[in-house]
Amino acid sequence: MTHPSGPGWSLHARPHVQCLLSLADNKILKASGPLKGLPLRAGFLIIKAENKEEVEAIVNGDPFAKEGLIVELTIQEWDPIFGVWESEASGVVPRGWREEWRGKL
Repeated sequence: MTHPSGPGWSLHARPHVQCLLSLADNKILKASGPLKGLPLRAGFLIIKAENKEEVEAIVNGDPFAKEGLIVELTIQEWDPIFGVWESEASGVVPRGWREEWRGKL
């Protein structure tokens, strides 16, 4: 999600953050934060949803989206097979393979 700096950003930053906090409190937003080192303000969000349309609806409810402040948006499905969110994985990797690959079987 990319959004420019300026009066629109300043005016709607607080409602945007309140929206993100609400999504996090409801376990929809898993993580969020600014991307560093870019010429425009940009954020990265990990959202738990069933499909792309659900993510679009969630993003469209954000005050930045409602005010037309998002100039670029990329939505990409992600399957967290390894790491702290592996319990959220799709199951593409059959149970037991993780342990085998780690040399525990």
